[in-house]
Amino acid sequence: MPIVPEPASDSRTGWRPRRLLLTRAARAFAHGRAIAERAAAIGGIEIVELPGDRLSLDLPDDPRRAYAAAKSTLAVVVAPPSKRRLQPIAPSADWRVDLAEGCPAHCGYCYLAGSLKGPPITRVYANLEEILAVLPDHVGQGTITSRDRHRAHEGTTFEASCYTDPLALEPITGSLSATIAWFGRWQAPVQLRFTTKFADVAPLLAIDHGGRTRMRASINPHAFARFEGGTSPVAARLAGLRRMALAGYPIGLTIAPILAMPGWREAYGALIDDAAAALGGISDLDLTVELITHRFNAGSKAVQESWYPGSALDMTMTGRTTKTTKFGTEKQVYDPATMRSLRGFFEERIAAALPAARVLYWT
Repeated sequence: MPIVPEPASDSRTGWRPRRLLLTRAARAFAHGRAIAERAAAIGGIEIVELPGDRLSLDLPDDPRRAYAAAKSTLAVVVAPPSKRRLQPIAPSADWRVDLAEGCPAHCGYCYLAGSLKGPPITRVYANLEEILAVLPDHVGQGTITSRDRHRAHEGTTFEASCYTDPLALEPITGSLSATIAWFGRWQAPVQLRFTTKFADVAPLLAIDHGGRTRMRASINPHAFARFEGGTSPVAARLAGLRRMALAGYPIGLTIAPILAMPGWREAYGALIDDAAAALGGISDLDLTVELITHRFNAGSKAVQESWYPGSALDMTMTGRTTKTTKFGTEKQVYDPATMRSLRGFFEERIAAALPAARVLYWT
């Protein structure tokens, strides 16, 4: 199944890095060269062809300026074999498939702050065809949807937004369009999944997706929008989700991270009502909801506080408890009483406002 790159969307509606670094290895792949050509066509992006594969960042000494420089840099690299070995990604999907690593948004609660090492540049992979080539070997081998009787009808699922927001990068990379088209040609019980805080879905609407890609809009109330810098307004995300549903895509809402801050009931109640209004009147709507509460660990908290000093985001231990992960690390989650209150509210409001929606999980 060859890759057919789709045209980039209008650059005025998406992220535009200030600098693109193209490694020597990435230039050996047609997809890598096409990314550089898109960037050149957009204009206003410094394109640096590196002599080797080592990323030369040359960041300022000042931490804030270094952060800004890193977040405005896109590196086109080659995913090594270790990055192409798929990992399970519970509770979202059977397998994680990475088209890129890093995100251009400025979310004050970003979990990537504790997951990715080094300066927060965004790396996109030039060897997309090699990445996709390993997927067929994993059909039927997962444990989240492949073998779960409640979600088995979704087929083997592949999550493309664990370490990035692929729609944010789409105007330059074309990777998401190419992957959706690849899944559309794949005659198998499979599903590509991605979630996004961006709204420019125009490049995706005409793709022959075969119903094998589910887009989810990641949403939070307007009252908490100050924690989501550099993203599309929630109303625009919902409008984009509606356009995708009308184009025949299965869709979803990712309400995350759920913040138990003052006024949360009113804020999230209005958000759910807005989603119901945006998706009203769509026939044969295939809608899922994923509910993810805010959590953090010591490492991510330290990084986030260095990136966004003075943030109003509550990362104290008030109303929190410590949970040990399966990897033996610790993270701070809401205490049982807060969790019960949140979960009861969301389950009730979603059932009332979005009766056709399937809630996939609460975490």
